[in-house]
Amino acid sequence: MIKKITLFLFLFYLLIPEVVFSQDISLYTQINGRYDFTFVGNTLNTNENSFMSTPTILTSSSADLNLGPTDVIERAYLYWAGCGTGDFDVQLNGVDITPDRTFSIIQTSSGWPHFSAFKDITAQVQATGNGTYTLSDLDLTAEIPQYFQNRTNFGGWAIIVVYQNDALPLNQLNIYDGMQAVPSRIDISLNSLNVIDNFDAKIGFLAWEGDVGIANNESLTINGNVLSNPPLNPSNNAFNSTNSVTGSNTLYNMDLDIYNIQNNINVGDTTADISLTSNQDYVMINAIVTKLNSQLPDATIVLNNYTTECNTGVIEVDYTVYNVNSTEFLPANTPITFYIQNTFLGTFFTQNDIPIGGNENGSVTLNIPSALSTNFTLLAVVDDNGNGLGIVTELVETNNTFEASIDLKVSPTFNFLDDLLSCNLGLTRGIFDFSSYEELVKSDSSHSVTFHENYNNAVLNSNEIFNTTNYEAVTTPKEIFVRIENEFCYSITSFNLLSRNCPPEVFNAVSANNDGLNDGFFIEGLRDIFINFKLEIYNRWGRHIWTGDNSIPDWDGKVAKSVGPDDAPEGTYYYILYLNDPDYTEPLTGYLYLTR
Repeated sequence: MIKKITLFLFLFYLLIPEVVFSQDISLYTQINGRYDFTFVGNTLNTNENSFMSTPTILTSSSADLNLGPTDVIERAYLYWAGCGTGDFDVQLNGVDITPDRTFSIIQTSSGWPHFSAFKDITAQVQATGNGTYTLSDLDLTAEIPQYFQNRTNFGGWAIIVVYQNDALPLNQLNIYDGMQAVPSRIDISLNSLNVIDNFDAKIGFLAWEGDVGIANNESLTINGNVLSNPPLNPSNNAFNSTNSVTGSNTLYNMDLDIYNIQNNINVGDTTADISLTSNQDYVMINAIVTKLNSQLPDATIVLNNYTTECNTGVIEVDYTVYNVNSTEFLPANTPITFYIQNTFLGTFFTQNDIPIGGNENGSVTLNIPSALSTNFTLLAVVDDNGNGLGIVTELVETNNTFEASIDLKVSPTFNFLDDLLSCNLGLTRGIFDFSSYEELVKSDSSHSVTFHENYNNAVLNSNEIFNTTNYEAVTTPKEIFVRIENEFCYSITSFNLLSRNCPPEVFNAVSANNDGLNDGFFIEGLRDIFINFKLEIYNRWGRHIWTGDNSIPDWDGKVAKSVGPDDAPEGTYYYILYLNDPDYTEPLTGYLYLTR
């Protein structure tokens, strides 16, 4: 097909460098063991788009999975793709599918987008097994007329199926994905390989929009060697609507091609370079799968012994890491992570390279969260970096765990204590009696109880509080810690001493004669408690004669700002006391009697 360049769109994208044109092919997952892979999928095109007379496309199609009787499905990954920005709500055998990941690419010559989507469907394919798979509700009909203009109209789907068989050699399967396209050339570096034997090595490609009728310098190479499988895949037309699994050449505008590469890759290789050239055909690579023989360790772990101390929440664990059923040494610094009921405790590391058939002993100290039960199952996982993922590729990835039942020494149970409340004696000071708490906290009368002013004293059983009937808290709130002991262990609980601003007490007799007795208007429990108070004095006719607050001494019978003599005459006066406290929203009022 001829790909026409639209000048306006070309200039538009040159002016917007932030546009994402593709996602580089990169490693998605690596699977090691006695595994192999196959492809299942089908196109939605009714013919090669170059040969269509009118733009048409299906919304569903089917394909069959035919594994051998001893093949066991390990993984299954669904990809679907097409022109446009994407249809991400499809069905597989009537089951609704939404993607885990999506890819997009913009054809630079037209500025038009294409898409791909990915879904892990392992559980569904394992449950279904062999049989017909139908992808439906992939509706691209609205997009087809536009893309038919440059013959890039297409849609299709494919499943990468990884299966296990005990008759297979130990293989390493790498699945790479992304979205890259030609023309004119793309170079993809496949990393994380580990080749020990190139026998029966193979590579598979999931590609979209390849055209059987365009063979203009369309070559596929690995490590500089041209890949071909004539007559299905000639060397000058690698992506030509073919399916290597079924031998079909009518997989219109998509390719599921698998090549033998045992002569194109060498023992010891850790990377492989893929190149695709095309002078005309617009081909999109979506996924690449490699299968290679591999040499790997196999880490396992055993918990040998543990010791605990009373009420510390600390256990000492002895363990052994083995590398028995392996074909390679287990490297030093392999992580070991410990869990209790999915709660992470800590990650530790092996110290040395463990040879084939060898082992290494270790010991760790674990701090057990206090919220957990004293009887629990400790889980040790070798090759786990603390988030459920490993850093070492192994022959078997399902034998890395060991469980052990742990019993901590039991601390005494106790009753929870209520907080105590007392009047604020000034600057939050209070007097408290918590002598009854010695018995109230016990769940067993044989337990002993002591009180302490801080947690460390309670742990060490030092600086005991002896005066529990008339204890003075200089400031509140103050936390009091309680140590409860049985024969083997102890527990610690606490309660709070709290103060509140109690109503002040008014002494309403004032004898302003400087004899040292009742010379001022005294209110008990006011100053240092209601620090923002305001006091107003009025005479019997309602005239305001004095105002005071925490910065002014008690009223001594003087008239503020008086013209002439400032001694107030003997008699009855009235006060309004604003406490300015959230617990006392209304002012206190009353009278007082002044004598001289």
